Amino acid sequence: MVDGYNIKDFKRGELRQMFGMVLQDTWLFGGTVKDNIKYGREDATEDQIIEAAKAAHVHHFIKTLPQGYHSMINEESSNISAGQKQLMTIARVILADPKILILDEATSSIDTRTEIQIQLAMDNLMKGRTSFIIAHRLSTIKNADLILVMNHGDIVEQGTHEDLLAKGGFYAELYNSQFEEDEE
Repeated sequence: MVDGYNIKDFKRGELRQMFGMVLQDTWLFGGTVKDNIKYGREDATEDQIIEAAKAAHVHHFIKTLPQGYHSMINEESSNISAGQKQLMTIARVILADPKILILDEATSSIDTRTEIQIQLAMDNLMKGRTSFIIAHRLSTIKNADLILVMNHGDIVEQGTHEDLLAKGGFYAELYNSQFEEDEE
């Protein structure tokens, strides 16, 4: 069921449009920055594209490109960094405004400082919608309503960030080890 409707009542394309994904392995196609961002929403206006880019904290970078939003990305996307690719795919999902989000290591190619900036945008994007977040960097999921902790394919703990830290189990060990690494 999605919003109370049986998924069998949707056409495949309609159902797919309800999902937005930001994956660890980003993909952009040969074309302009603008076309890559509006891929999931072809009817988007210039202002909507810019707002999505600002929300993903990639607008400033785009403005430094020789032709801004009209700059070409080559087929391999080798003319921009992994982090910049990731931010553009995040802008794409922000613009598409799907009902359900799947974020699979969505901030893996982004430095910690940039991650803090886009976390605010992601928090706003996730409001009022179902989001599945797969993350090894646990700071990404601190605000989740429910965290399922997996170890070797099995769910070993579940709860909020605070609940899991208080339990002092597997999640707490993982979180504290990451926190200690960040302090060094």
